[in-house]
Amino acid sequence: MGRIVYKFSVAILLTAVAAATATFFMTSADPPFSQDDPQFGGRGDVVRGKLVFAAGDCASCHATPGQSDRLKLGGGMALASPFGTFRPPNISPDPVDGIGRWSAADLANALIGGVSPKRAHYYPSFPYTSFTGMTGADINDLYAYLMTLPKVSGRAPAHDPAILFGVRRSVGFWKLLFFRQGRSVANVDGKTVLDRGAYLVETVSHCAECHSSRNAFGAIRSDTVFAGGIDPQGTGFVPNITRERLGAWTETDIAMMLRTGETPSHGRVGSSMADVVTNTAVLPDSDRQAIARYIKELAPVDTPNP
Repeated sequence: MGRIVYKFSVAILLTAVAAATATFFMTSADPPFSQDDPQFGGRGDVVRGKLVFAAGDCASCHATPGQSDRLKLGGGMALASPFGTFRPPNISPDPVDGIGRWSAADLANALIGGVSPKRAHYYPSFPYTSFTGMTGADINDLYAYLMTLPKVSGRAPAHDPAILFGVRRSVGFWKLLFFRQGRSVANVDGKTVLDRGAYLVETVSHCAECHSSRNAFGAIRSDTVFAGGIDPQGTGFVPNITRERLGAWTETDIAMMLRTGETPSHGRVGSSMADVVTNTAVLPDSDRQAIARYIKELAPVDTPNP
């Protein structure tokens, strides 16, 4: 009997060790690109990178609070959420406190994989869940543009996550459940304008990150994508942008709103959307038109209750 108990105990121990080992590797923060990846070896286009920067709404989160220059990317703005308070980091080209020592591959690993140069998971308050579908060319161009911006000294305050995410490694479990690296849900059909709009809306501009509801773990609920929901910071309710709400808007109305902030009813967008318009106003008319075309193609989805 004792021998059977011993064998059973050993089996349980070995199973536990195997499970722990598997969990360790499955939740590790592995960068998707090596430093010598050829797609990030060339010099990016600064002019195109400026447009990627605007489309990605980067300044809205990373600009240093309390000053008016949107290109001083010292980070530090507090983003409240049910999962703690998160603060976007310094992404200026400062070599000590910013990303001045990063390579284009480092930026790609952050945007595509949610992994830092130190091989740590980024919290999904950084929307790599959408950025993961970006092209290597756009990342190269964005990197080139970021390196031309003012250096800002000083690091953003540390994140203050809830207990669930207190250990950064736990984000690896979250990724296993809710993150698919490189995946894009953009509805593409080979039509140039619509496909461009799909890429901007679903990936670079990450519209669903705000215009959707989230589950108990902070992941976007697939049945509410673009149907609106509680603001990620819990400060209001973001509107439905499918035909359920915008059915009466024309493509011209949407494109105009993205350029001026004015709505068809002669009102103006407010809150965080005003910041978005500051960025989309920089884009070429063709990109705003592409965004409008794609939004008009979105299937109607009922707005969830606040």
